[in-house]
Amino acid sequence: MLYSLYEAQHTALAPWRYLASWSHGWLAHPFSPLSYSPFARRLAAGNDLFLRVTQRYEKPEWNIEEAEIEVALERPFCRLIHFRQTTRKPHKVLVVAPLSGHHSTLLRDTVRSLLPEHEVWATDWVDARMVPLAQGPFHLDDYVDYVRDWIRLLSPELHVISVCQPTVPVLAAVSLMASRGESQAPKTMIMMGGPIDARRSPTAVNNLATRKPHSWFEQNLIHRVPAKYPGFMRRVYPGFLQHLGFVGMNPDRHLNAHWDYYKHLIEGDGDSAEAHRRFYDEYNAVLDMPAEYYLDTVKTVFQEFALPKGRMFVRDELVRPQAIRETALLSIEGELDDISGNGQTEAAHALCLNIPRERRAHFVAPGVGHYGIFSGRRWREIVYPRVREFIGRHS
Repeated sequence: MLYSLYEAQHTALAPWRYLASWSHGWLAHPFSPLSYSPFARRLAAGNDLFLRVTQRYEKPEWNIEEAEIEVALERPFCRLIHFRQTTRKPHKVLVVAPLSGHHSTLLRDTVRSLLPEHEVWATDWVDARMVPLAQGPFHLDDYVDYVRDWIRLLSPELHVISVCQPTVPVLAAVSLMASRGESQAPKTMIMMGGPIDARRSPTAVNNLATRKPHSWFEQNLIHRVPAKYPGFMRRVYPGFLQHLGFVGMNPDRHLNAHWDYYKHLIEGDGDSAEAHRRFYDEYNAVLDMPAEYYLDTVKTVFQEFALPKGRMFVRDELVRPQAIRETALLSIEGELDDISGNGQTEAAHALCLNIPRERRAHFVAPGVGHYGIFSGRRWREIVYPRVREFIGRHS
């Protein structure tokens, strides 16, 4: 019902959006006589802000000119894409993007930094509302199966980078492959800002999961996809609810950002306004997550802490990180990360105790928050050099 009400609210705003767009055109166009009135800029800025706050944000493009994107493997809930370049690079890298609300294009900067020296593949998650119900459910176990299939497809000499949420299924996948003695295990696992052990330095995200019973998440956050989408009647954690959660973590920051955007428009500061648009075009673009996967993750990762306790099972098979011996491990955390607290990713080292010390490393990026681990200037200048060096050393 809530999803349908959300769709109805968006439809009800359509006339107002049309009026705001029409008004903005008359007030902002240089050939319009109204654009020279005393209050034209303020009114045009208000209309622009209203349009941006109420619009739907579609999945952004990768916009990586250095490579051509091709689909290497397609599954109902995810496409494995290859950034094909004119010349082959010496190191193969699989970037496992998080399935946690935002689209995989959030890792655009990660991929762009890797391309000059690496052959890169990345996971491109599908919005669950676009997956027909006939394709069946998608559980955390299915996620682990996907990871194993990708590793087998791209091996040998593969390096795996997991950002945030996928650190858990990636570690589970590699552990199961090691337990079975499979030869396709990756050369390195690079884990960045992920909840391997969410008991360490708990954040607001972790506290919510521990304060609410599992039934609360199913009753309050899971809804059916409305009839207008291919995934009609699929149970999902809707993107618009996730977005409310993202904004709710730092409401003052987002309110100030939009107020500054309004002032930039009035002042004619086009560069600052465009920077705001670029960030929020990405930040506001969200996808629906399959309900089964989301609820599995809440229970397994954030409530039962099954992986660090040695109690995580994938299709009745125990996940044993201590079975990993050949794959090198690099964990990376941000000093100011307010989503995956300090120590949560480092916990992988205590679990992978049979990886030799010389094949393990941990790095805390000073002054870096969660997104700075994989995007922006600090990623490029502080974090990426560590990643590049680790891959080169263990190739």
